[in-house]
Amino acid sequence: MKKITVDPITRLEGHGKFDIFLNDSGEVENVYFQIPELRGIEKFCEGRPVEELPRITQRACGVCPGPHHMAGTKACDGVYSVDPPRAAKKLRELFLSAHFIHSHIAHFYALAAPDFVCGPASDPAQRHILGVVAKVGLEVGGAVIKARSQAQRIQAIIGGKSTHAVCGLPGGMSKALTNKDEIAEIKKHCTELVEFGKFTLKLFDDVVLANKTYVDIILNGPYTMRTYYMGMVDDQGRVNFYDGKLRIIDPDGKQWALFDPRNYLEYIEEHVEAWSYLKFPFLKSFGWKGLNSGNDYGIYRVAPLARLNVAQGMATPIAHEAFQKYFSVLGKGPVHATLANHWARVIELMYAAERSLELINDPETTSAEVRTIPTATPNEGVGVIEAPRGTLFHHYKTDEKGFVTRCNMLVATGNNNAAICMSVRDAARGLIKPGVSAISEGTLNMIEMAFRAYDPCFGCATHNLPGQMPMEVTVHGPDGKVVSRLGR
Repeated sequence: MKKITVDPITRLEGHGKFDIFLNDSGEVENVYFQIPELRGIEKFCEGRPVEELPRITQRACGVCPGPHHMAGTKACDGVYSVDPPRAAKKLRELFLSAHFIHSHIAHFYALAAPDFVCGPASDPAQRHILGVVAKVGLEVGGAVIKARSQAQRIQAIIGGKSTHAVCGLPGGMSKALTNKDEIAEIKKHCTELVEFGKFTLKLFDDVVLANKTYVDIILNGPYTMRTYYMGMVDDQGRVNFYDGKLRIIDPDGKQWALFDPRNYLEYIEEHVEAWSYLKFPFLKSFGWKGLNSGNDYGIYRVAPLARLNVAQGMATPIAHEAFQKYFSVLGKGPVHATLANHWARVIELMYAAERSLELINDPETTSAEVRTIPTATPNEGVGVIEAPRGTLFHHYKTDEKGFVTRCNMLVATGNNNAAICMSVRDAARGLIKPGVSAISEGTLNMIEMAFRAYDPCFGCATHNLPGQMPMEVTVHGPDGKVVSRLGR
């Protein structure tokens, strides 16, 4: 039994590694995708005033704090049984949309693009953001930096800070958007971001879709997997990031469930494996049946691929046109090609820019009425939104004084954990051929592409703290069975 370890894996948020085990014939026997880091954020929240949690939970990550702040704020609304004014909801959605823009820009251009612009097997010394700029030109690089900074600026105006915002309160927002200069600035940024979204769609067409090799990798490479899919939709079945119902479809595209996000525990359960600090959510009614795909197994996916799969369309015109093209090229049923996440992400970037412009032009968004003061005794609340990486759940329980007794965070990357593990395993089995004496760096990078498509954030996904930090070494024999365990 031969072991290949890639540690650390690259171009992601957080830390991860994978071990590939080859049998005596050189075939991939198994792959273990391990997350060795631990944050323990849930335990840190216990005993705190619940209104502090939107500010505390986002500290798990510096890449995706905005969604945690919004999900935590919505959970606080539930704890106090308070309904925010419409202006507050629209301000929150504008803040979240701006976050989607800067996050999707960062992943597509800095983390994903090197594999497509430079090439999946290109020199790793050139396969990074500077290599991308060298290929597409300094002007494009400047446009990317400018667009991302504009989205961050919108977050800063609304949230008080672009990273680790302070705007969300139970029942609304801490500040109304009434300053005429700030409104004008946001309108200018949103107008330009819509143009940048169009530019990015064209770039994807020109660089990826026009390259038959890349399209073959997406459609015919070892990156296809039949799973269930989950995402948030509005009352017309269209993608919505801030509010709506959760829809789950099966691998054939049939609706499996449509439910209020507050009832998530009726549908989702979590499983633990000894070799990872990241838990494995699955569809509860199936029971845990291991890392297997198909209709008979409860593994589901979230994130851009899933959101487009469960939706009937996009709620803005340019994004909807791109949505229709996406399915005309990839097929009308659910798209099971994992690497199509990148295309779906670009479409969502376009939607977020268009939606931001709609919101800032809506007079209700700039109303001074942005808070309903809570009066109910605090108890329990669930806040659910779509983060760039997928569906995000915050669930808080408090005592009658509003101090947290329990906090549960089911993070987007956690929702995808089982699928990520299977994607890496299947990619390794498809790319590593028996009889090949040396595994190239390019091949290992193409295996990494399987997890990179999910834009994983392992920092905020590994949030459960068992009360100790165990160190365990597991020894496997040639047959894969555990021979012994050494623990601290």
